[in-house]
Amino acid sequence: MSDVDNRTEPEMVSEADESVDTFEQEVAEAEQENAEVEHTADELNTLLESTRQKADEHYQQLVRAHAEIENLKRRHSQEVEKAHKFALERFVNELLGVRDSLELGYAASLDEAADVAKLREGTELTLKMLGDVMDKFGVEQVDPAGEPFNPDFHQAMAMIPRDNVPANTVVDVIQKGYVLNGRLVRPAMVAVSQAPSGG
Repeated sequence: MSDVDNRTEPEMVSEADESVDTFEQEVAEAEQENAEVEHTADELNTLLESTRQKADEHYQQLVRAHAEIENLKRRHSQEVEKAHKFALERFVNELLGVRDSLELGYAASLDEAADVAKLREGTELTLKMLGDVMDKFGVEQVDPAGEPFNPDFHQAMAMIPRDNVPANTVVDVIQKGYVLNGRLVRPAMVAVSQAPSGG
């Protein structure tokens, strides 16, 4: 006969109870682990949903920012185009008065009985108007008579022997030069002194 057959009924019941208790404890532990896993899964789902919402918000912000940048680029491009197109508008408006004055002077000069003194005075006023317009827009005249020759702003057209001024001095301005806001537009064409050859 085996050991199992030797067990008494109360022993067998006790062992069965222990088995049931162990099983119930294992079931309880499994349920607790399952609950923890479900709780963790819920937390992960919540976190995932929150992360998705944030990602969607960030994506929408990115799309809006990209659209704003594109709009700014387009606006800037249009403004640059307008600036190129109409950059001279103010300058031209100022020059119109000078042209009107020149036309009036020319019309007056056609009269046989034109007063030369008045024509000269009108021409002087027109030149002053032109000079004022040029000053207003940063155009300066380069008129270097008597100054040392400066190859950055002057173009020597002739060398003239002179003993009454130092060598390399501008003694005659053939054509005045101009700078726009400090940048050379046209050099002054000049005659420059040189030391007379000994003889």
